[in-house]
Amino acid sequence: MKKGIHPEYHAMKAVCTSCGTEFELGSTEKELRVDTCSNCHPFYTGKQRFASADGRVEKFNKKYGIK
Repeated sequence: MKKGIHPEYHAMKAVCTSCGTEFELGSTEKELRVDTCSNCHPFYTGKQRFASADGRVEKFNKKYGIK
């Protein structure tokens, strides 16, 4: 690697603005703020709700006379 052209890489602190969790990362930045992290994101916490398709099938069947 050439000397003097690469940014300094060091350990940094990332902070989640939603839940306040802090964790260590490696980066060229000193500090990073993220909106959601794996600690509070619904997909990772298991609290994710899926959009219900109930009613759409019945509406289609009613519209086209399918029983």
